[in-house]
Amino acid sequence: MTRLGTALKRVLVGRPQRSDRLAHTLLPKRIALPVFASDAMSSVAYAPEEIFLTLSVAGISAYAFSPWVGLAVVVVLLTVVTSYRQVVHAYPSGGGDYEVATVNLGRRAGIAVASALLVDYTLTVAVSISAAAANVGALIPYVGEHKVAFAVAAIVVLTAINLRGVRESGVAFAVPTYLFILGVGSMIIWGLTRILLFGDVVRAPSADVDLLAEGDAFTGLALALLILRSFTQGCAALTGVEAISNGVPAFRKPKSRNAATTLLLLGVISVSMFSGLIALAHLTGAKVAEHPDTQIVAAAPGYVQQTLVAQLADAVFHDFRAGFVFVVIVTALILVLAANTAYNGFPVLGSILSQDRYLPRQLHTRGDRLAFSNGIVVLAAVAIVLVVGFQAEVTRLIALYTVGVFTSFTLSQSGMLRHWNRLLATETDPAARRRMLRARMINGFGAVMTGLVLVVVLITKFTRGAWIAIAAMAVFYVMMQAIRRHYDRVAAELVAGESDAVLPSRNHAIVLVSTLHKPTLRALAYARATRPDVLEAVTVNVDDADTKRLMRDWDKRKLPVPLKVVESPYREITKPVLDYVKRIRSRNPRDVVTVFIPEYVVGHWWEQILHNQSALRLKGRLLFQPGVMVTSVPWQLRSSERVVRRPETPPGSSRRGYEPVAQDDGAAPAKATVGQRRP
Repeated sequence: MTRLGTALKRVLVGRPQRSDRLAHTLLPKRIALPVFASDAMSSVAYAPEEIFLTLSVAGISAYAFSPWVGLAVVVVLLTVVTSYRQVVHAYPSGGGDYEVATVNLGRRAGIAVASALLVDYTLTVAVSISAAAANVGALIPYVGEHKVAFAVAAIVVLTAINLRGVRESGVAFAVPTYLFILGVGSMIIWGLTRILLFGDVVRAPSADVDLLAEGDAFTGLALALLILRSFTQGCAALTGVEAISNGVPAFRKPKSRNAATTLLLLGVISVSMFSGLIALAHLTGAKVAEHPDTQIVAAAPGYVQQTLVAQLADAVFHDFRAGFVFVVIVTALILVLAANTAYNGFPVLGSILSQDRYLPRQLHTRGDRLAFSNGIVVLAAVAIVLVVGFQAEVTRLIALYTVGVFTSFTLSQSGMLRHWNRLLATETDPAARRRMLRARMINGFGAVMTGLVLVVVLITKFTRGAWIAIAAMAVFYVMMQAIRRHYDRVAAELVAGESDAVLPSRNHAIVLVSTLHKPTLRALAYARATRPDVLEAVTVNVDDADTKRLMRDWDKRKLPVPLKVVESPYREITKPVLDYVKRIRSRNPRDVVTVFIPEYVVGHWWEQILHNQSALRLKGRLLFQPGVMVTSVPWQLRSSERVVRRPETPPGSSRRGYEPVAQDDGAAPAKATVGQRRP
């Protein structure tokens, strides 16, 4: 990496942290709440709106069902929060739903949960950022007209912040999260106080708007399906609850207790804001249409439909414009930062899956700032593809959203049922059995509720985009199975047997020669220093004059290594060398053939094009030959001296925090910064 690239990385990401600083990045509850629960809390900014949007298809009269739909969502939310409090105590290692399903239901169920969670986390970023673009667009029309560009830019900024580390991102996001709670909470309390206690008339900007029902009538089965679909849309409020169970290792000790407390705070805050927004929407007469161009009638000229939160803020703070601006801004901020839940959940889950050999091993290692950098970058790239592909439309994305959420919920709760049954089979203490029976009842109720929601989601959303999420989960499932089979196959191949410790009979060394120059002489000297059983130089005859000149020079220098000329009637270089090596191997299969290749080291990118092409092709082919070792003997050209003059550091020093020191001849190597010692 060039010095400019390194400097840019340090500006964006910060200085590297030592591995022994990992304990200092653990989170207290006040920081863990915005880090892991911002997604679930921010869902109240669009989940109530999705309920009203879906019901609007049947006209204003269908809004009468919204309180009951909201109540059903609250019951499911409280059930899931209570159930996950059992999970964090039973499985504090951070595997969450994946670990629960794998341990209790088997490997295939675990992979299914992991597939659902990976899809869910990716959609969390796309949905949250798209919802933020919609809310900012209510305040700044330019953003509303360029939602996709805003969303992509927000993802890039969020990625850069998360690459700086979990604790740093948590501190950066804590203030906006608590401001969102303050803003929405104040709006709900003040709005309900004005309406219920003071008797003020608080009307939303859309209170006098009429909505046309789509279709002739919505009764019977059609209305029931519409209500069920609005319920599944409102269940978006449950997204992000599982992130805390996946992030238990990031909490300070006692980890399980702190995670359970954070879950309780999340449940109380989310239920309060979700219920308050639905109540306030009813009392102010707020209306939102799924298709405003065709459904809205009797509106003032130039009427533009705002988000539900923006309408309520406008109504409650009609005479206090700063309050309206504050609520809209903090709502947009929390929706952007809500994606941070996925930025913490996806990389951790990816690391666990990588450790279990279901994902590439690059996802298991931490970066300079002790965050799982590769997982963060992968998440951002996929989320950008979704945002661009769905044009940052929240309603279209949410149709994909809840499938993965409730798949993981259902399998996790079913796994917890088996967990308690297994413990109850051996437990004899009455007090402990009572606790386990109570926990089993909670998880059993949770499994039934989330299972019913999953069925409803599949029925009502399959043709509206849910099939895409199911297909994506299937792709992840097949991909992880294939990766695991590959790693298992490689591991089986690499198991050392008794015969693997037997030394080869002989080492037959070959030095490839094209011209008798300094690189060739160095390769010959190095090959002789290894003391092989047989040593010979080999050249390929592609030009008779050049070959004869080489042989004259070879004899003149009286080199103690025989020169072998391999004919090439078609002027190839790679194939004749390969054929010669194969002949040696076939005559003596227990011999090892070592091929020494002189190779230039250049300092300019364009010099790579002018040199080393034949050597690279030959090395690439030789690597596939069994019993053949390939050794590059470098020769540094003068252009490479500019690389030598760069500040040098020992290998791995950037990760350990050493300062680079420019070196002259005889200078000491890199030295440690103040407060650090060299290993």
